[in-house]
Amino acid sequence: MSDVILETQSLTKEFKGFTAVSNVTLSVRRGSIHALIGPNGAGKTTCFNLLTKFLEPTSGLIRFNGQDITREKPAEIARRGVIRSFQISAVFPHLTLLENVRIGLQRKLGTAFHFWRSERSLRQLDARAMELLTEVGLEDLADELTVNLPYGRKRALEIATTLAMEPELMLLDEPTQGMGHEDVDRVTQLIKKVSAGRTILMVEHNMKVVSTIADCITVLQRGAVLAEGPYAEVSNNPQVMEAYMGTTDGQLQGAH
Repeated sequence: MSDVILETQSLTKEFKGFTAVSNVTLSVRRGSIHALIGPNGAGKTTCFNLLTKFLEPTSGLIRFNGQDITREKPAEIARRGVIRSFQISAVFPHLTLLENVRIGLQRKLGTAFHFWRSERSLRQLDARAMELLTEVGLEDLADELTVNLPYGRKRALEIATTLAMEPELMLLDEPTQGMGHEDVDRVTQLIKKVSAGRTILMVEHNMKVVSTIADCITVLQRGAVLAEGPYAEVSNNPQVMEAYMGTTDGQLQGAH
């Protein structure tokens, strides 16, 4: 099996004459944490929407595990194990944490499952749901209503519900956005922990997060790839500094 899990070739998306993503060629290595970064309006979210098939590309190719998935539908991509965690916390606020994770498990089993299964057979999913809550450090809050969770814990729960779908490739969209330092650190460590045996592609503004856990970084600017490589290399690239800071002086560390 190839060590590349996801690749794009000349991926392009145009909206009425405006090119949001331009000839992006991306290669995500299996088992890595790969970060997609860039200033606002760089095309990161559009790129994510193309990879998860919420948008159709104007041109170019997307391959997952060597298979051409360019024209597949979002549900087909999800069945292949490409699972996206949304920027806005995608959990049900008036269900418990356990119930939220159980819904993720039910989705993995197929849409027909929960319409006719008894409550008793749903209970069989509880053991796995508890394992996933334990993996993200929320086991003590299993019976708590999600609405009562602080923001950072909601994001941890969202990661648990994403794990319930058994992703081979997890796409995390701004996982630490809107968090205080403590939550950022906790979720960063959590992403590192759950990356074991999985591949993660993440859009992230916070350079501290990216420098801490990303194996490879792709920098987008105006929809095109500006630079790619490990953080040490990318952060010292004069073009990247200029894109973020408007200057080639100083470090990238402060950029968000």
